[in-house]
Amino acid sequence: MIRTRFAPSPTGFLHIGGARTALFSWAFARHHGGQFILRIEDTDVARSTPDAVQAILDGMNWLGLTHDEGPFYQMQRMDRYKAVIQQMLAAGTAYPCYTSPDELERKREEQRAKGLKPRYDGTWRPEPGKILPTPPADVPPVVRFKNPTDGVVAWDDLVKGRIEIANAELDDLVIARADGTPTYNFCVVVDDWEMAITHVIRGDDHVNNTPRQINILKALGTEIPQYAHLSMILGDDGQKLSKRHGAVSVMQYDDEGYLPEAVLNYLGRLGWSHGDEEVFSMPQFCEWFNLDHITPSAAQFNTEKLNWLNAHYLKLADNARLVALVQPRLEARGVSITASPSLEAIIGLYKERVSTLNELADAAEVFYIDLHPQAEILAQHLTPEALPALAEFVAGLTDVAWEAPAINALIKRCIGNHGLKMPKLAMPLRVLLTGQAQTPSVDAVIVLFPRERVLKRLAAIPYN
Repeated sequence: MIRTRFAPSPTGFLHIGGARTALFSWAFARHHGGQFILRIEDTDVARSTPDAVQAILDGMNWLGLTHDEGPFYQMQRMDRYKAVIQQMLAAGTAYPCYTSPDELERKREEQRAKGLKPRYDGTWRPEPGKILPTPPADVPPVVRFKNPTDGVVAWDDLVKGRIEIANAELDDLVIARADGTPTYNFCVVVDDWEMAITHVIRGDDHVNNTPRQINILKALGTEIPQYAHLSMILGDDGQKLSKRHGAVSVMQYDDEGYLPEAVLNYLGRLGWSHGDEEVFSMPQFCEWFNLDHITPSAAQFNTEKLNWLNAHYLKLADNARLVALVQPRLEARGVSITASPSLEAIIGLYKERVSTLNELADAAEVFYIDLHPQAEILAQHLTPEALPALAEFVAGLTDVAWEAPAINALIKRCIGNHGLKMPKLAMPLRVLLTGQAQTPSVDAVIVLFPRERVLKRLAAIPYN
């Protein structure tokens, strides 16, 4: 049984890199008919917050990345971690270390001064025939893992290939602090062991943790999972993705008007490929997904491509669903959705012309508010030659059939009577009715409004 896990630390929001890791872990489990586990690694008590936990859960829920087990919280498993540490102390694979923090820092400074890599010097490490110092009464000990001193720790990374680290490069990791609290690297090992995780898919910032974790797993006598370390995501500018790129939280993409299926589709192509396929559903992604086609090089975020995908999914989306997503955005602006015109009709007309839900809300808003077009736009399009045709058009609106073909015929009659081309009348009509120079077909826009509102907006213009 393939078992993967997503194990974020609740010290901030679920960011786009974490979301991609979750997606790949979820899809790998789904591809193999396995299980996907959600684990909250909240041992950093000083930085972990309930709000951050909720933000992670909200982000996972919005994306639809459902877990089969969990969420498990490490802080609720402290007794188990401490019990395993006691077993390791008894087995001699861990030992108490009484080196104080001040003494440890002094020794590290001495090592740096000699050009050496700062590391624990093994003062309290038990060895055959070695006599240990007398434990000081005033220093509570940490617990260190007794790392092997020779040979190498190696694994075949499913993304990066063979990786080997000499054990001589690794010092004895602290697995429990002086107050008895187990450390992050140790909790991860116990969780992956007891949750029977078969594949650890995570960011390559964890590569340095992997040899230590493998050695602890070996000391526990358990199976070693397979590891796949995903390369970082770069921003549009080629720099490491950060807050300044706007990727603060996955839920920010919801705020900015992206559909979750567009974000998922985009993340799926961020460092992974299936031929030249750019657009795919999540069932299709899970069917295709494997770790062989993940690139070991950094992936670069491309906002234009995300916008293109989002526009694609907006076109496909059911209008009623889009109403449910756009209406709260309008209400948040204080825009009341009246009975007429129909928001669903507006969305049906505009959804193929926008890239986000927020742009769709922008387009819909003008149908419900008191409009005051900008003077410079009016001056540009309300030309003297257009005014007589506009006056004739307004007069004809009072009794024309309120349907697009009839209004289109009226427009053509007016421009024919005055020797104009279509834009000379259509452009001022767009500006007067919507404040925008670019809209769908002007007759289709007009019929969305009640006749009285169109007449009111057009009546405010001096025609002579």
